[in-house]
Amino acid sequence: MVFYLVTIFPEAIKSYFESSILKRAQEKKLVKIKFYNPRDFTKDKHKRVDDKPFGGGPGMVMKIEPLTKTIGSILNSKHEARNSKQIQNSKFKIILLSPTGKQFTQKMARDFAKKYDNIILISGHYEGIDARIKKVVSDFGFRISDLSIGPYVLTGGELATGVVVDAVSRHLPGVLGKIESLEEKRGALGAPAYTRPEVFEWRDKKYKVPKVLLSGNHRKIEEWRKRLTH
Repeated sequence: MVFYLVTIFPEAIKSYFESSILKRAQEKKLVKIKFYNPRDFTKDKHKRVDDKPFGGGPGMVMKIEPLTKTIGSILNSKHEARNSKQIQNSKFKIILLSPTGKQFTQKMARDFAKKYDNIILISGHYEGIDARIKKVVSDFGFRISDLSIGPYVLTGGELATGVVVDAVSRHLPGVLGKIESLEEKRGALGAPAYTRPEVFEWRDKKYKVPKVLLSGNHRKIEEWRKRLTH
């Protein structure tokens, strides 16, 4: 799986991908994460990627030209030939992180991991992006899907991009080691977890691990977990 992250603030999330499970996934070549900055596709010396909105109003809008060149460079670097059918045959998904998009779910993360080999994630900013980008992308034979990670508004799409990359990556074979490591596969999503010591003492009070977890009876343990999560 290759993730192409389109962002004007790559430093905001790079460090997250350079640690823990996602770092190991990249080292094993199970996942590739590539950054593309629209500022690198501007012509002026100030590398401006935004401008005032037509029709007036507060804030700024991300310009269409840098975004078009950025997305075009991704598609054309993957497929040197500019044949739209050839591009369509590859498993590409293009996503715009937006507070008005469809809510991201666990099922989406699982489906994305199964259906696509390449995901382009565009981090929106300011008052949004020039809406014409969707028509331009349709000329490549694709559509941009608006996606939101929750019913709230962020200052930019970088954190949301990180969430999608993380959630999708863990469904790829080998990223978590074993498929059984997925909490939802074990029916343990949301179940309380405990580890040593068996009895924790603090300020003259003892905090104990539930007895069922010490019983060695795996059937009872699974029943206990399911009872607490359903």
